[in-house]
Amino acid sequence: MTEETKSLRAAMPHGPGTHRAAVLHGPKDLRVEERPVPVPGPGEVLVRIAAVGLCGSDLHYYAHGENGPNVLRAPTVLGHEPSGVVVAAGPGAGHHEPGTPVAVEPAHPCGRCALCRAGRYNLCPRGTCFGSPPTDGALTEYLVAPEGFVHPLPASMDVRHGALIEPLAVAVHAVRRSGIAPGDRVLVTGAGPIGLLVLQVALASGAASVTVSDVAGARLRHAAELGAGTVGAAELTPEPARATALADPDGFDVALDCSGNGGALVGAIRALRPGGTAVVVGNPSAPVTELPLAWMQRQEMSLVTAFRYAGDFPAAIALAGTGRIRLEPLVTASFPLDRADAALTAALTDRSQLKVLVEPGLATASGALSGTRQEGQDRG
Repeated sequence: MTEETKSLRAAMPHGPGTHRAAVLHGPKDLRVEERPVPVPGPGEVLVRIAAVGLCGSDLHYYAHGENGPNVLRAPTVLGHEPSGVVVAAGPGAGHHEPGTPVAVEPAHPCGRCALCRAGRYNLCPRGTCFGSPPTDGALTEYLVAPEGFVHPLPASMDVRHGALIEPLAVAVHAVRRSGIAPGDRVLVTGAGPIGLLVLQVALASGAASVTVSDVAGARLRHAAELGAGTVGAAELTPEPARATALADPDGFDVALDCSGNGGALVGAIRALRPGGTAVVVGNPSAPVTELPLAWMQRQEMSLVTAFRYAGDFPAAIALAGTGRIRLEPLVTASFPLDRADAALTAALTDRSQLKVLVEPGLATASGALSGTRQEGQDRG
């Protein structure tokens, strides 16, 4: 343990060597507990968490105790979209000075398998991810992370908005996989946080126009404000003749489904021009049995999938740093750590919410919350 870490642990506000963490014990059983402050090991840094964005996987674990095949079997700290400030370093870690604001990449590969060596570490079969049981996540005051997965933020960026770099990296990776070229006409189905970030990254990549569809009018208003050329209600029951009322007469060049809805995905595919590309970004909530493969073959369309990111954090941070990607409009509510259960409930039940943040440093006294950082306030 370094002298700096010893001093840090002795100065903890909640007792010597302790900090708070929101621990999920079972469905809707979230408890804020005190735990020992983690100590950074070789090649690791200690990050004081500023904000954590809540994601769909967090909501599945909170509501049901599982997310797809992964099941909560022991108490686990959720959260995989953290930002914060480096406060200490373990042996051999010295690239980030204390006080450096950072976004933390949560998925950590083995680094040895063939996929990792090929640069596709997002597909590593032996990797772990913060907040994916049994690996503890970032709904906590302090977090230890490998230094190579801790990315400095520009001085111009609010460190809290660094919590959106993880979903932005998802969008960057998806657009990179799509092959969007300057002048392309793009369709994005699903105007949640990922869809709104894909919209912006597509425009930054040279798309001539981006059309966005969703079932929620409030989300479509966000899409229009963020640059969508056309917005409209999604068709969740695909029809071979006309998949969406938004369809470009000549068909879209690229369609990215960020909804996870099978009907929306098929509708997006039907809206493509011959030779177009469809990208599966949102996790399908059920098997997509109506996928028109024979029709796609006759049209020689490409179907591409995208999972997480691989080396996309620096590009995401650079884009956000230029101001070409607007992160703040996506943050619709903030909660203190001891109200993490309320944050999860709001994100789970309130369709008007986009990105809900948990901020461990946010004051908890009712009179201390004000303005745009008020607990649970809708900022959309």
